[in-house]
Amino acid sequence: MSGIQWVWAFLDEPRASFEEALTYWSALTRTTASPRRGADDEFLTLLPRLGAPWLKMQATGSGRGIHLDLDVERPRAAAHQALALGARELATLGDDQVVILASPAGFVFCFTRYAAPPGAGSAHPEASASMSAQVRVGEPDLVDQVCLDIPDSAYAREVDFWASLTGWPPLPNTRAKFTALRRPDGIPIRLLLQRLGESAGPARAHLDLACADRNATLARHTAHGATIVGDGPRWTVLRDPLGRTYCLTDRNPATGRLRSAP
Repeated sequence: MSGIQWVWAFLDEPRASFEEALTYWSALTRTTASPRRGADDEFLTLLPRLGAPWLKMQATGSGRGIHLDLDVERPRAAAHQALALGARELATLGDDQVVILASPAGFVFCFTRYAAPPGAGSAHPEASASMSAQVRVGEPDLVDQVCLDIPDSAYAREVDFWASLTGWPPLPNTRAKFTALRRPDGIPIRLLLQRLGESAGPARAHLDLACADRNATLARHTAHGATIVGDGPRWTVLRDPLGRTYCLTDRNPATGRLRSAP
């Protein structure tokens, strides 16, 4: 399908630890919290200094994770297409303004009615037209990718599902363990699917940051309380003080592309 106008990455955090998580992630993404909204003040947006926002947080009764909101003109029509591809519908809110679904492997996402995000016209003058909605030039690091972690048994189907759902084709020359989808110009979040090496289980997700200098970003995150879980040639796996796992990568914040090895 096509017609995705914007992608939001949601950090879902238990209410008991929400304030601490907000302090951590707003500091390390250089954002400020919007006014809270929702029946229980459970939602907020992380607002960057320039450009349009693309990160939100939700206080939950329990459970920590990531989900995606896909903004479209007609959420119910988009949901019908997702169901035909193998998704499951979990709930509908606000007279079809929000349709909550799960992918074939169980990753939760929402179709939401599109409204132009605030700040979309205030991009940095040096940012390319293709990245005009999300300011990247001059950022030392940027949360710009959601990686879906998929068990072996569900991996091929999940790749097909997300490529068909978004209309974003898989990038060529992707390694067997990873499949990246080609995001259109102007969409702030990249999608990467990772084969976990587990035989079965539910899909989940983590955030990836593109870093101009991974060691400098690592020092900043550990100073705020992150711990190192693992290290690779082009990435570092971290855990925030509350237990959320995420990755720092050697990708260019201005382009999202992996920098050439030295």
